[in-house]
Amino acid sequence: MCRKSLLDFLARAKREGKTVAAYGAAAKGNTLLNFCNVTTEDMAMVADRNPHKQSKFLPGTHIPVVTPDHLMRARPDYVLILPWNLQGEIRRQLAAIAEWGGRFVVPVPVATIDS
Repeated sequence: MCRKSLLDFLARAKREGKTVAAYGAAAKGNTLLNFCNVTTEDMAMVADRNPHKQSKFLPGTHIPVVTPDHLMRARPDYVLILPWNLQGEIRRQLAAIAEWGGRFVVPVPVATIDS
C-alpha cells in the first residue's frame, strides 16, 4: 500500500506538471525510494542539513543531495518528508514553504498530502 500510494502520488504530480523534492537523506527514506524505483525524473533533489551528505547523491536513485537553502530557492510544489518520524520538527524548520503554496507529503503508512 505504501509503495503504490507513493508511486500514484509521484505520477499524479508529474501529470499535473508539479515539482517534487524530498527532505532528509536518511537511510530509511533512501530504502523507500529505491524500493519504489524513484529516479531524478520523479524527484529533482533531496535536501539535508548534514554537510557531509550535501553535494553527494543518494545510493541507487542518484538523486542529488542539496542544502535546505537550495530547496527553499527551488520552491517545489511538494516536499516529501523522508524521515517521517521527525515530520513535526521538519514541518517547523521548513514552515516557509507555505509562502509559495508548497505542501508537505508524508509517505508512510500511505502517501498523505497536507491539506
